[in-house]
Amino acid sequence: MDTNSQNVQPTPPFSETNEETPKIGGGLPVIEYWAEHTLSPEGPKLWQTLLHKSACLSCSWGTGGQKGGFTNEDGEKLQRCMKSVEAISAEIKPAISTQFFEQQSIAELQQLTSMEADRLGRLSFPMILRAGKSHYDRISWSEVYQIAEAAFRKPPERVASYSSGRSSNEAAFLLQLMMRSLGSNNLADCSDLCHAPSTTGLNEMFATRTSVVSLENLKQADCVVLAGANSAYNHPRFMNELIKIRDQGGKIIVINPIMEIGLVKFGSPAFPVKSLFTGSDIASLYLQPIPGSDTALFLGIQKSVIEQGLLDENYLKAYTEGWEAVVQHASETAWETITETCGVSRAEIEAAATIIGTSPRVVFGWAMGITQHENGVDNVFSIANTALMTGNVGKEGAGVMPVRGHSNVQGFGSMGVTVKLRKEIQEALEKLLDRPLSRVKGYETRSLIEAADAGKVDTLICLGGNLYGANPDSTQAKRALGNVETIIYLATKPNLSHFHGLAKHNTIVIPVLNRFENPYKTTVESGNNFVRLNDEGETHLKNADLIPEINFLTELASRIHGDFPVDWRKLQDTKYVRQLIAQTIPGYEKIGTIDETKEEFTISGRIFTEPKFPTESGKAKMFVAPLPKLKLPEAKEFGASESTQGIVVALMTGRSYSQHNTVVYKIDDKYRGMPHRNCILMNRADAESVGLQEHQRVTVQGNAGKMENVEVIYGAVRVGAALMFYPEVNVIFSAPIERRSGTPAYKRVPAFVYAEA
Repeated sequence: MDTNSQNVQPTPPFSETNEETPKIGGGLPVIEYWAEHTLSPEGPKLWQTLLHKSACLSCSWGTGGQKGGFTNEDGEKLQRCMKSVEAISAEIKPAISTQFFEQQSIAELQQLTSMEADRLGRLSFPMILRAGKSHYDRISWSEVYQIAEAAFRKPPERVASYSSGRSSNEAAFLLQLMMRSLGSNNLADCSDLCHAPSTTGLNEMFATRTSVVSLENLKQADCVVLAGANSAYNHPRFMNELIKIRDQGGKIIVINPIMEIGLVKFGSPAFPVKSLFTGSDIASLYLQPIPGSDTALFLGIQKSVIEQGLLDENYLKAYTEGWEAVVQHASETAWETITETCGVSRAEIEAAATIIGTSPRVVFGWAMGITQHENGVDNVFSIANTALMTGNVGKEGAGVMPVRGHSNVQGFGSMGVTVKLRKEIQEALEKLLDRPLSRVKGYETRSLIEAADAGKVDTLICLGGNLYGANPDSTQAKRALGNVETIIYLATKPNLSHFHGLAKHNTIVIPVLNRFENPYKTTVESGNNFVRLNDEGETHLKNADLIPEINFLTELASRIHGDFPVDWRKLQDTKYVRQLIAQTIPGYEKIGTIDETKEEFTISGRIFTEPKFPTESGKAKMFVAPLPKLKLPEAKEFGASESTQGIVVALMTGRSYSQHNTVVYKIDDKYRGMPHRNCILMNRADAESVGLQEHQRVTVQGNAGKMENVEVIYGAVRVGAALMFYPEVNVIFSAPIERRSGTPAYKRVPAFVYAEA
């Protein structure tokens, strides 16, 4: 490896932070958080759960399973993070009393924030909101099943599901089998809102839908390109790998319109001395493009790779198709066009190209800053094209790696919870069902909301998730869900959907056990294709009327389907579910014997260490990624008068430091110096160009609504861009949709920021 550890660009161009921003991410505050919680009255239960042999509840980089609670798939210890503790702490709260829902009306519950809803405690009995009623009532299990069975006897095209990565592979497999046995392909999933462009793009190029890089391979990289991912917030354990790569002389290129302090310098508790004192350098080069312009930035890197003589033409000829057009597009596009589109200088782009082109092994990672755009699939194409042009797919220590969010979101896709079912799974399921699957195109998450808004959905079951809170245009989401006759939510804790996403006739909330409480073994899949086995556990809740979600799904399926196509009640023993998975899901063959072997495994056929791809030709397919048109609307298009004091920005929606998906654990964001949720992070130059001041209260208007009394906070965000917190800001916009994947463009929302006259 290159032993030169000097940063190529020590200070990114838009690096002015506010006085509240710390000098490093992580570090002592994380250690203090651990001490505060693990030494508190909840500490014994917290430690018991941390040490339980089950996978982390938080992100797809989480640890756990049969190797132990703090151990990753490579056997390394001290691999738990603060987000893990936050998630467990929320799950071991006391039960919410029956009296609470008797006393609190829906109107009062709708005043709660996401954090307040989560902090109510654990759901511990089934309840129903009936049409015309103002309060949730407790409901018997016999009536739950009576209503659910009737709801699922509606025409299959009018029955739908939504799910999140909170649950297990076994529950995911049962959900899709129950739905497809009905004849419904309406299997919406939270991944539709985040990494669907990754799945779509990688499938077209490589005939795979996941990362092609294992943890073992990542450790061999000389360079990591991390685009549109704030891993210091959302995947802290991944930061340990970046620290080790830097310590070995490798380079990290960070691409993000915001200078996130944790991606510049990070203190990990896995390296306690550095964590307490100096932190570890992360970014060697930090590029801050205009939101939505990543295709142009990577095109510039490709152009510079060609001009510097770093193009691996022999690799392209031997292992790819369509490369000539991609190379021609990069060669012929003018530098002026590239730099004007992405807002990054030619010198910075050339520095990135030099690092990538001269590093022997490069891993390209990305998250929602790449995918949640109107051209998200093109963004993925542009990254993968860059990897292929430098020969960095199909060898150890290199490859493309979408950095997934929720802990088992990838497992749900693997189990067939998707509207784009793999041909091999379709054929296996048709053999199991002894009949063809429905060919009616199913609803992914956004088309589900559109269909419900049009009155085309009668029944909806939600396995985890926060369907109302996660969608843009909250007004539409509430209206759409209000058109559905019956909604059944399976959840461990309340969320905004339970109070706002209310059905026309019956809204039922089913309390379920979480991952470390289940009375049976389950499995989950990491973002790097590693399958973990979770041991049985028990809940701390006493006299609670909870149900394992497997039991609910199998009982409901048995009532709907009888013994077709399987003995559903027998599948309450998850061992038999795993045997079905082994027969139907490619690469999962080892799961059929995991109860006996306890052998956790990497899914076969997904990690590419040779440039041989499962496409028809055996070669990777390359696609030209056109440059986006990124002009922002004029202020007058928001109805503003010429005298209004304001500016139009490209608004990015994002999570705060203490947040997991839509669940908020703290209202502030110390990393960015944002004291509460109703803030907008802006570049000082943008604000002052129209006479706005830091801490001034402004209105932020989108195309579907506005938020008032928003506090301006100055931060290290590039000129022309701004950031507000998801999910609260969802109320102001109806996002354009990436047409090939159905993903909303959360990371580029035109918004008008102005001061009231």
